[in-house]
Amino acid sequence: MNHLAKIALSSTPSTGVQFRRQAYGRAGVQSFLRDVLAMANASVEGPRYIVVGVEIDARGRKRMFSVDRSDFLGKPAYQALANEHIEPAVRIRYLRIGVDGERLGVFEIGDCQDRPYMMRIDRSETLRRGDAYIRINDLPIKMGRRQLQALFENKFRDSVSATNVEIGFPGDIIHKDHQMATCDLEMLPSVVASSKLKLLVEAKGRPNSGRSTGWTSTVLRLTFARLFGTDRPYEERTAAELHAEMRQIERRYRDHDDYFLFEEHASELQLVVYSQGEESIKDASLSLVLPNHDAFHVATRLPKKRRREAFTERTSNEQADYPAVSLGDDSIKISAKLGDIPPGEPLTAFKVPLRICVGSALKGRRLGIQYSLLAHNLRAPAKGTLRLLF
Repeated sequence: MNHLAKIALSSTPSTGVQFRRQAYGRAGVQSFLRDVLAMANASVEGPRYIVVGVEIDARGRKRMFSVDRSDFLGKPAYQALANEHIEPAVRIRYLRIGVDGERLGVFEIGDCQDRPYMMRIDRSETLRRGDAYIRINDLPIKMGRRQLQALFENKFRDSVSATNVEIGFPGDIIHKDHQMATCDLEMLPSVVASSKLKLLVEAKGRPNSGRSTGWTSTVLRLTFARLFGTDRPYEERTAAELHAEMRQIERRYRDHDDYFLFEEHASELQLVVYSQGEESIKDASLSLVLPNHDAFHVATRLPKKRRREAFTERTSNEQADYPAVSLGDDSIKISAKLGDIPPGEPLTAFKVPLRICVGSALKGRRLGIQYSLLAHNLRAPAKGTLRLLF
């Protein structure tokens, strides 16, 4: 945080640094959006900063006012507001710093290479879709047609067409379809263990038909031996205890299930990106969206290694090379930073391939993968659809 404190203490209002006495809060959302637009469109290199909790008088002297703690709790959600209202996306971090005993806030707006940034939807009568601002010296100025046209011309003159980019599955040629094997998810360790406990519960619940308690105990012991083997000694448990154990099955067998899904029965998925143009694609990132399904499992991280009956964590370096995977109710989102893509040379998308396990319920079906490649010098994202065939 030292560099942020230095900005708060030493910087003066400029094209890339703005000071504001009080937090934007819910009442200041419109001002927040206007200031972020102006900063994002400013003609500066690198990050830009809005420092909250600092007032500068006419003689350039600074006074500091602590920002309320509640402003850092995500209400309002500043990043979400920017995502909703501004296009293309702007990366914002709201950070809390301490300076001279006061609690200040700093909005750090990431390096903005995709100008112009504009309002995506209407916010109010004075901040409408298509509006854009630019910070000149220390003031936000609404941009006119001529300024917007100049930014668009610069962007297209120095950019690469998305039609020059091909994305697909690796092989002798780049494929748009990929076949994957399925497996029986009824053999998941947690499912097998749960099934055994259910059979024990059923055996306990069978009527004796007048037979002795000893006969019932013998049946339970035989059932236990058939399910768990004769090497494991019989354990007398009540039905309530068995039900309690069943509720803990998923947590208890999580590492076993992950190993089954993403090590023993995993399919590895890799993509390649090929630029057919004459110049490199700069600072590219790839995002994928797949539909979610109960029989379709994508690892969010590499599974633990197994040594006999114990599981051990992988190193942080191993995990860092795995793509970022986010599981939602309806979709699975995957992202990876690719860096620069040289022309005429296929580039693998993932340092470590995705680990996927597909249940037999999907056999004979297919799923679509929506992809989007973003880069600083692409005129528009390269988008398309790939297919997984099971």
